[in-house]
Amino acid sequence: MTSYSAWKSAHTGATLWRSVARGHEQHVAPDGVLDLMWHRDRLVVAGPDSRSMTVATQPGAVTWGLRLPPGVAHALFGVPVDELTGQRVELSLLVPARNLPDRAVDSDPPGALERVYRALWAQTEPDPARLRLAASVDHAARAGVSVTASAVMHDIPERSLQRLCRNVFGYGPKSLMQIHRFQRALRLVHGGMSPSAAAAAAGYFDHPHFARECRRLTGRTPSELAAGTGRNP
Repeated sequence: MTSYSAWKSAHTGATLWRSVARGHEQHVAPDGVLDLMWHRDRLVVAGPDSRSMTVATQPGAVTWGLRLPPGVAHALFGVPVDELTGQRVELSLLVPARNLPDRAVDSDPPGALERVYRALWAQTEPDPARLRLAASVDHAARAGVSVTASAVMHDIPERSLQRLCRNVFGYGPKSLMQIHRFQRALRLVHGGMSPSAAAAAAGYFDHPHFARECRRLTGRTPSELAAGTGRNP
């Protein structure tokens, strides 16, 4: 288990977060996002997860991270995000060290993450139009819009939408929608709603549909997940 807090970064909408491990393992459910993290004395890029992960932790260990807005990781790191799916990759393997600030990280992890993020942004200058498109596609997926309807909404062929999503999110638009729906139901359960009511509110056909997707994505039941989950490396 971890404690988790988040607030908006001052730069381009990234979310700064801090996680403190409370036990010896952490179950990480897919959430459709990428993070730049300071974890175990390393700068690490956490790719999007398509299945739940169990990570060994030390009680009290602190991880800091920046949750990147849609499309930003593809722009900053210059690789299709599906190459990072399910991976935790040291930043130095994606970005030459000479392009990163050289000030110490361990004395000020959140400040260092901001400096690295600003430096990468200045070097790559992401295209605002591409970021707006990625944000709109992500918003449609969160709203449960079908792949066909999303392609029409964004005036692009379905094949182009598939390619776009793999490049910027790490998986196709249907998987992105399913993961966002799962996370929406999970938040409702954590807020005190029953699994059946949460399933209906999140857009599942019924509770068994939610339960099947829970098992597929995490190997666990909604009741087991209701005990708590979070984003950690």
